[in-house]
Amino acid sequence: MPNRLSLSLILVLIPTLAPALAVETTPPYLIDTSQTPRSISFENPTGGKGQGGQAASNLGVGRKGSPAKTLEPGEVVELCNVEGQGIIRHIWITTRDEPENLRGLVLRAYWDNQEHPSIECPLGDFLGFSHGKVTSYDSAVHSIGPKAAMNFWLPMPFRERARLTLANERPANSRLYYQIDYTLEEELPENAGSLHALFRRENPTTLKQDFEILPKRTGMGRYIGCLLGVRYLEKSWWGEGEVKVYLDGDTEFPTICGTGSEDYVGLSWGIQEATQRYLGCNLNREGYVSMYRWHLPDPIVWKEDIRVTIQQLSWAPYGYDERQDDWSVATFWYEPVPSEPLPTLPSYEERTADLPQSNPLHEKIGKITPIEAAHLVESQLPRCDVTEVSVEEELGLPLYSVRGEVNGDRFEAYVDAERSRVLSIERDGEEVYRWEGILISAHR
Repeated sequence: MPNRLSLSLILVLIPTLAPALAVETTPPYLIDTSQTPRSISFENPTGGKGQGGQAASNLGVGRKGSPAKTLEPGEVVELCNVEGQGIIRHIWITTRDEPENLRGLVLRAYWDNQEHPSIECPLGDFLGFSHGKVTSYDSAVHSIGPKAAMNFWLPMPFRERARLTLANERPANSRLYYQIDYTLEEELPENAGSLHALFRRENPTTLKQDFEILPKRTGMGRYIGCLLGVRYLEKSWWGEGEVKVYLDGDTEFPTICGTGSEDYVGLSWGIQEATQRYLGCNLNREGYVSMYRWHLPDPIVWKEDIRVTIQQLSWAPYGYDERQDDWSVATFWYEPVPSEPLPTLPSYEERTADLPQSNPLHEKIGKITPIEAAHLVESQLPRCDVTEVSVEEELGLPLYSVRGEVNGDRFEAYVDAERSRVLSIERDGEEVYRWEGILISAHR
């Protein structure tokens, strides 16, 4: 039976950063004119004063002319590049809720002109869910809508520059909407740290070797917490492993040690889907688990070094047993920059192996899935935004109907599911593609 006791997962702030920067500590009735509000999106990519909403749509200038962008395979988009001193207060992003997309998009953040990133993490894990599996919930750090509307609330201070990029590392187009809200600040606390985040995955873990939530960091900092993902490979209970926090010279034994995996996220007697403000489990289905712990009210600060691990242990009739499972983690902390480089990010193939396939978009007719049909259309119609894929039942053939928009125009395409090819594409009522002279009339 699982052990009791509650530990904390991984986030980090510097000594007095929390009182100075935590959003909730500022009374809403105070009018602080030292803060200058700004916002960046595709409608105002520089965040400039009076510079938003200038693109044109079919309705004219300023009428939602540039709400989104389609990222092609390998493309990197700069989400923001802000000079000066300030704090990023909120990030909102939405994109396709396919697991491969949410693990294939990689967010990187560069603070104060440092050449290597302080944040390097797949978008989905950074924004609150493991395995690319969207679940709607709310915590102190994340707010997630049912259709991959992703919000992030940890403050991100910067002194000279804030530069964020998003790379599409998957072999398919990805449609992106986003907004970054920030304030320019006249002053920042002297000991304000910069937000750092990394992603790790071991599939499977190494027998009798603890999984590292946060590999050793030196200097000083504050550990904020982590989002842990588990795909258990055996049917027996997987969560007997203890979280251990090695602080300021600890070697063989840690200063902070918990009692079990579910205890660390505030649960007991096994894992259950239950989300709370600072800790909880937002997914426990079909062998996939996503859980989180935020050390915001219970700070973990280090002065010299830190290392955080979790064991892989199970419960058996004869006692505890070592085991191997598929573990991933997105870990968050604050430390000053310049800072040490992050560990190497796993490749796209390593990040996306063995992801959930429960989405109906993965259930194929013929030889290809709806997602693969959408990708075929994207190859013929660059920068299109596929919004719907359905099975065409009227024509008596294994066909997909693929619909969406491209540069404000509606389109519909037919894809032969048996032969894996696009048969026709119609854009705003006009045929723009036909395979070998075959035309199938498109319904609108």
